Amino acid sequence: MTNALERLQKVIAQSGVTSRRKAEKLIVDGKVKVNNKNVTELGTKVSPQDKIEVNGIQLEKEEPVYYMLYKPRGVISSIKDDKGRKVVTDYLGEVEERIYPIGRLDYDTSGILLLTNDGDFANLLMHPKYGVDKVYVAKINGIPEKRELNKLRKGVRSDNELLKVVRYKILETDRQKNNMIVQMTLHEGKNRHIRRMMDILGYPVSKLKREQYGLLTLKGLQPGDCRRLTPHEVKKMKLAASN
Repeated sequence: MTNALERLQKVIAQSGVTSRRKAEKLIVDGKVKVNNKNVTELGTKVSPQDKIEVNGIQLEKEEPVYYMLYKPRGVISSIKDDKGRKVVTDYLGEVEERIYPIGRLDYDTSGILLLTNDGDFANLLMHPKYGVDKVYVAKINGIPEKRELNKLRKGVRSDNELLKVVRYKILETDRQKNNMIVQMTLHEGKNRHIRRMMDILGYPVSKLKREQYGLLTLKGLQPGDCRRLTPHEVKKMKLAASN
């Protein structure tokens, strides 16, 4: 937070409590107090000296932190799980800040997952209009013809959603084992996006990994490894999402 006045929802998002969009709903729903008074106006601006409470808990400003995890298969993209399964924050060691995943990867999907306490950064990367490349490699059962794979670019409908890829590339075809490895690039990731697309085409995914997120790759990491993003990487990711 700077010495200048900033919008209340931005300050809440930067605190790591939630995204800016959800912060706006909390304000409208009367869940936010500034200096012990309920505030419901989204245009409200606050200073660093103001006391802000969300759901009765006072905000403590945290410095923004940014992590990249090579999420293994069989791990929940959450900070807790009521069934006692492994969650992504189990792999981050002693992190004092209240971080949370940016988006999610399915339980059976591995690869790059970003975590942060910066709600604005998370919102920027998740919004489909900003078009940050997310590159996946999928092993699929069966060998579709090119005309079938071309449907991925046009899009297929599932549960009233249009699911499509920005581009795809065939990496390997194994006719003996009757499978294919395909690289697919998305700008948004709906729930089980790639798996649902391939199920509709009749070529289910047996293995899926997100290998690249913007400029970030898995180079030097093994499943379960994590590292902090450098200031340069954070800056470049913000620039990529803003252009």
